[in-house]
Amino acid sequence: MNKENAIEAARCLLDIKAVKLSPMDPFTWASGRKSPIYCDNRLTLSYPAIRTFIRQQFVSLVNEMFPEVDVIAGVATGGIAQGVLVAQDLGKPYVYVRPEAKSHGMKNQIEGDIKSGQTVFVIEDLISTGKSSLLAVDALRDAGCIVKGMAAIFTYELDVAKKNFEAKNVPLTTITNYSTLIEAAVKHNYVSEGDLKSLNEWRENPEKWSDERL
Repeated sequence: MNKENAIEAARCLLDIKAVKLSPMDPFTWASGRKSPIYCDNRLTLSYPAIRTFIRQQFVSLVNEMFPEVDVIAGVATGGIAQGVLVAQDLGKPYVYVRPEAKSHGMKNQIEGDIKSGQTVFVIEDLISTGKSSLLAVDALRDAGCIVKGMAAIFTYELDVAKKNFEAKNVPLTTITNYSTLIEAAVKHNYVSEGDLKSLNEWRENPEKWSDERL
């Protein structure tokens, strides 16, 4: 991860409120857990300059890590559009992967033309625990593909995600991350120095942080 670009990406996410920080009035995630951060990276698609910047970062990551990869895959739903942009720029075939196979029609989980033995690089928008992202990896591997790695716009840097990716032997890189975002948020006055302790405590133990606020 390029530090300068990571800080710029974090600032962009904060500017357009794709990431919101509210340690004093926390958000409730779908799991029911309380969190001081909420992220919706799909908002980046509405801002051409930011959309272009993110695409360029993804393309650079692919070219640096696996330039000879056969196929780009997006993870539904957040990674679909990002993956298309990357595949178009690289001139690579593209597919996207659903969380599970459809219950009707061809019952596809992978949408697009892909063949056993092809190498694949996966594009995602956000990594929390990594569970849903790694389901896409499982589907691609079940189809006989060789998953070379995954890149995402942002990661919460949760320990559980690191363990999950290591267990599946999937190299993960991101354009920016939670630590960099908090650094940028303090620098550009999105949060106060007083908020910093709470934000760091969530990163270290999100379950405990949530339980104390339920």
